[in-house]
Amino acid sequence: MSDAAQRASDQFAAEYGRQPEGVWSAPGRVNLIGEHTDYNGGLVLPFAIDRRTYCAVARREDRVLRVRSATIEGEAQIAIDDLAPEALDGWSAYALGVAWAISQPIAGEPGADLAAASGLDIFLTSEVPLGAGLSSSAAIECAVAVALNELWGLGLDRMALARAGRLAENVAVGAPTGIMDQCASLLGEEDHAVFLDCGTESAESVPLHLDREHLSVLVIDTGVRHEHATGGYGDRRASCERGAEILNVPSLRFVLEEDLPRAASVLDEETYRRVRHVVTESARVASTVRTLQNEGPQAIGDLLLASHASMRDDFEISVPELDLAVESAVRHGALGARMTGGGFGGAAIALVASDAVGEIAAKVTEDFSAAGFGAPRCFKVVPSDGAHRDI
Repeated sequence: MSDAAQRASDQFAAEYGRQPEGVWSAPGRVNLIGEHTDYNGGLVLPFAIDRRTYCAVARREDRVLRVRSATIEGEAQIAIDDLAPEALDGWSAYALGVAWAISQPIAGEPGADLAAASGLDIFLTSEVPLGAGLSSSAAIECAVAVALNELWGLGLDRMALARAGRLAENVAVGAPTGIMDQCASLLGEEDHAVFLDCGTESAESVPLHLDREHLSVLVIDTGVRHEHATGGYGDRRASCERGAEILNVPSLRFVLEEDLPRAASVLDEETYRRVRHVVTESARVASTVRTLQNEGPQAIGDLLLASHASMRDDFEISVPELDLAVESAVRHGALGARMTGGGFGGAAIALVASDAVGEIAAKVTEDFSAAGFGAPRCFKVVPSDGAHRDI
């Protein structure tokens, strides 16, 4: 049992005046490579990180769901029978949206029957930085999902819980994201990445061997915050859907690199660049998996850099702070670097020698200061296990 899980239990007791029945947690994620490919049915390669969201829960005698957070004042409350997307808003929609989504038919499977489900008191606390591109939202959704699955005796498998988390984020929250984040949070394994085909929703674990190769992943959180439910993220998804429609395919998953010349001839210039990013990014994910398997993590740096260049130039989701983080990290010794997450802010990652983490972080911070940017928050993340019960 971690100290963080015990603190979540203690905070629940202080808030609700009784002990929780258990504490469940789920990690944030870093996407090693494969950005904006998930909702296009493409390939992604994320891993769960060693920063988690904790969900302390106890059942109630009625059918009311109450949610509180260590970081946001107030309480959200709703009856199970009243759960509906339009009845949810704000931060609590991430948690309560999962309770609603679990009851909905998804992927041909009937929704869970909540007729006998008890009310719950839920308390959330998190180590995952908000808005940094490390999927703090999916960590909430997945921690709540595994708790509900156990306390309500639903018997759902991990992929079903991931689908429920995605539905909650898409409909209850209103963020048009894919299934990658929830799969990383639920399926993660220590020292492994999750190689996910978002079209077939099949997943396999890929060894990273970072410890063996004396490598670490350094997160450079720029401090530039984003909101995926609004703005450019939705515009990019709409562009991809428009491109698929013009190319007469169900999704960009069905467009290959050899199809790009034809795409260029029928798409407007901006839509073509959006499509080109998605198609080449999926190809880079496949190349990264092969390279990890055949050569090891020392050899993937150029793929990370190519991914960032594509996001910067074709998808146009980077910002000056992210570009500087990547350039500075590589100039000071990183094997490769790229922005991670949905873009328009958040964090970059850099693959660095483990004994150089502190030095590179310090150099990047100096470069941010010289550019007139606020100091980034730099920290190492470790590929870790997915969602589970802690107490």
